Amino acid sequence: MAKHVFLTGSPGVGKTTLIQKATQALKSSGIPIDGFYTEEVRVDGRRTGFDVVTLSGGRGTLSKVGSDSTTARREYRVGQYVVDLVSFEQLVLPVLRNVNLDSGTGKKVCVIDEIGKMELFSQSFIRAVRQTLAGSGTVILGTIPIPKGKPLGFVEEIRSRKDVKVFSVTKENRDSLLEDIVTTVQNCRK
Repeated sequence: MAKHVFLTGSPGVGKTTLIQKATQALKSSGIPIDGFYTEEVRVDGRRTGFDVVTLSGGRGTLSKVGSDSTTARREYRVGQYVVDLVSFEQLVLPVLRNVNLDSGTGKKVCVIDEIGKMELFSQSFIRAVRQTLAGSGTVILGTIPIPKGKPLGFVEEIRSRKDVKVFSVTKENRDSLLEDIVTTVQNCRK
């Protein structure tokens, strides 16, 4: 039986929107929920990066378009974006630690949008997600990218877990999946 729920699909198909709608539905039914999602940052209609936004209202930089200047510190890059690992970890790691603490109110839900190339530069993040997956007190509602090019080891590890239910989101099915996702998360809490 599934203990965790992940959405996968092409970039821009609506995974984050679906996660946000599911989060609202779960919250309104009284389920304890925390976590984060990623949000595009746009300037004059152009995407300039991504922020991490926690469900408790915190916000920080995940990545931004990098310059070609050489810097002394090591840069983590995905395409044109430079990943701000310090900002990401300062915001996300406390959320993951707190969600793993026993609340005594039944299983919490932890939103992790997303587990992708940028986030996987953080070994601390990978360890925290593994710990949450292995624990019994938290249900993860997360997103992972579709397999493309060189597989991302940790993403494939999640995808192949027997206790993970993966929903493939498409433009055709995204509007009809919400109820199934919410019901599956609620069943994971039992």
